[in-house]
Amino acid sequence: MNRKHLLVLLIATGSALAADLPRSAAPADARVYIISPLDGATVASPVTVRFGLSGMGIAPAGMQMEGTGHHHLLIDVELPPLDLPVPADQRHLHFGKGQTEAVVQLAPGRHRLQLLLADHLHLPHQEPVVSEPISITVR
Repeated sequence: MNRKHLLVLLIATGSALAADLPRSAAPADARVYIISPLDGATVASPVTVRFGLSGMGIAPAGMQMEGTGHHHLLIDVELPPLDLPVPADQRHLHFGKGQTEAVVQLAPGRHRLQLLLADHLHLPHQEPVVSEPISITVR
């Protein structure tokens, strides 16, 4: 079984030994942030979320390039374990094609949004590149 198939299996089963997974380094000045909506905004659904990144580049999942990663949008959840691949579900959205914005359907109410950058294998970098969470209200 090659490394890519092993990673798919690990993500699907939710199990892995952290020591066995390779970690990509992030530059010390790397920063990810949500450009819009602004923290505290009241918006209508669907919501366009624009991602910002400085100190690193964007590369699609599966493409190993030093100093790059791709975005994951976390919705109404805390950070996942930072030594395992980012889960893939309705609260952990993957943008593995290198997208820098997303249009998401959110129910009316208050929501917490946060970005987490991950490498070609969906693993958070060593040191993690994560945004401050924002709160929005969907009317």
